[in-house]
Amino acid sequence: MSTTNPRRRAAMFVADDDDPRLDAPSTGEERAMLIGFLGAQRTTLELKCAGLEGELARRSVEPSTLSLLGLVRHLADVERRWFRQVLAGQDAPPRFSSPVEPDGDFDGAASDPDLVTEAWQAWRAEVAFADAFTKDAPHLDIAGKDAWRGTVSLRWVLIHMIEEYARHNGHADLLRERIDGAIGV
Repeated sequence: MSTTNPRRRAAMFVADDDDPRLDAPSTGEERAMLIGFLGAQRTTLELKCAGLEGELARRSVEPSTLSLLGLVRHLADVERRWFRQVLAGQDAPPRFSSPVEPDGDFDGAASDPDLVTEAWQAWRAEVAFADAFTKDAPHLDIAGKDAWRGTVSLRWVLIHMIEEYARHNGHADLLRERIDGAIGV
């Protein structure tokens, strides 16, 4: 690497013209900004998984049991927990984990096309519910009760979800690079 013309090791994961994450607002109303940031984080997860099938279940950063498919399953359950259970008050148990298998979201991720399809369908359904709930909420201060955090507002949940995705997208960066060398923001 030349010191007269330094370059970053990784640029954007996709070309700027093809990157839907750049559409998120950088000014304006709070709800639109939070939705935009969360949408960009969700899209990052999809981009990091794009073009992979059987490799999605690969645990490529040993000894961790993390896999890209496990992250999709985990985030489907996280979306479900905060938006359906806590904010909407629905009786909606996790899809991929349970008290008997608390890490079922990660441990149950396997290179089976049906499991991959099921995970993406579940994740998309939970994202759609969360998006509709957020859009229809009268304000960001509506609240729900959570056994772990107590009372939480929609604002808090949106911020937490951005945090949750950002954390796991860092994991996805490492997993994807180990699978096929693909790097980028």
